Order: sequence, then C-alpha cells, then structure tokens
Amino acid sequence: MEEDSLLYQIKAIDKQIIRLFLLEENICGNFSIPTPTQFQIMEYILKHPNDSIYQKDLEDVLKLRRATVSGVLKTMEKNHLIKRVIGKQDARVKEIIMEEHVKNLCMHHLTKVMRIEKLLMQNISKQEQLEFMRILKKMQENINEFLKERTKENAKVN
Repeated sequence: MEEDSLLYQIKAIDKQIIRLFLLEENICGNFSIPTPTQFQIMEYILKHPNDSIYQKDLEDVLKLRRATVSGVLKTMEKNHLIKRVIGKQDARVKEIIMEEHVKNLCMHHLTKVMRIEKLLMQNISKQEQLEFMRILKKMQENINEFLKERTKENAKVN
C-alpha cells in the first residue's frame, strides 16, 4: 500500500493513537484495559444515565452487527463491567447496566480521550476541524450506501 493512499494514512494514525493510549496508560497507572469497543459501550452508557440501554441501541450507535455486540457484551458481563437485566418495558429484551465500580475507569478513559484529541487537533484551525469531520462523515455515508446496495444485491441472489 502506498504511503500517500487514504487507507494507509488512516491505518497509520490509528496505530499512532493506540500508542498514545498505551503511553497514557503507563503514565496514569496499570490496570487491565478494556477494548476500544468496550470503552465505547461504557461511554455511551455513561452519557445516557437516564435512558434504558439495550443491545439494539448499541448496534445502531456503534454500527456493528448483532453477533459482534452480543459477543462484546458477553465478555463485558463475564469481566463484571456490565450486567444485563430484564427490560422494564419489555421482558423479551435485557437492559444493559454498567457496574458501579466501572464508572471511575470510564471517567479515567474519557480524560485520556480528551487529552489525546486535544493533542491531535493542536495547530489545526476550527474551520479545518469542521471540514475534516464533514469529509469523514461523507466517507462513512459512502460506505453505508455501498453496504446497503450490496445487501440488496445479495438478497436478490438468495
């Protein structure tokens, strides 16, 4: 892959961000680090304290398949990060609740995210940041549209 290709650069910055997280972790203390997806789930739950959160909500927000989210939640439950309880309004679904002791871990992580994001955005104007976000969202829309079309094509074949 060529160094000036978009996918190469996205993968390169992804690796650099992971290194920054690991460096931050060494500075801030040592504990078992949940996966990025687990942190996304915990952050979502933390940011919606008055809402009932269900697996379907996480599938939609994270843009992940049901089986993927189910596996992540199963691991999180096994590691005592969350618990699943019968839904208040619908007994057929389970509400996802973050364990109380995990909230500090999540807040610690959010602090790291803000520090790293600040580092990434230094020397980039607000206008450039907004344009970059607009372009990223457009790329996501392109992928989503392609996936929808591919799904339709596969449904016709089957």
